[in-house]
Amino acid sequence: MTRLLLLAHSPLASALRDVAGHVYPECASAIEAIDVPPSATVEEVQSSLRRTLATTADEVLILVDAFGATPCNAAMQVADGVHVRVVTGVNVPMLWRTLCYRNESLDRLVDRAVTGAAQGVMQLALPRRLNQSPAVGSCANDQVDHHHQQ
Repeated sequence: MTRLLLLAHSPLASALRDVAGHVYPECASAIEAIDVPPSATVEEVQSSLRRTLATTADEVLILVDAFGATPCNAAMQVADGVHVRVVTGVNVPMLWRTLCYRNESLDRLVDRAVTGAAQGVMQLALPRRLNQSPAVGSCANDQVDHHHQQ
């Protein structure tokens, strides 16, 4: 059975583990979480990962928060691509999907994780009356379609 390791900026990894435990309490023992503090270096995170990975002979899927960030960079240096794989962009649907299918092969579980993440992100339609007013606190860089007469 594949073990799951959440590796993310603090406190996201622990928070995701807690969310998973609410929905799938029977799987809580199969989820490790490493929160990466702002001051951590890639080398420190690698060391923590190596210690954690040394405690299991199982295959491990590492779910990280953001591509190119310290957790991802550390995981990529430690993962061997055979027994340890890394998927970036962890979200709740990805985590739930991997928990549901963690008896499958590591390769198949990676596919399930990516699919679960993508299928879990969607835009929901708002009722027309709510959709007519501009968003409060929207970013200044958001694209706005302006029609001007000259």
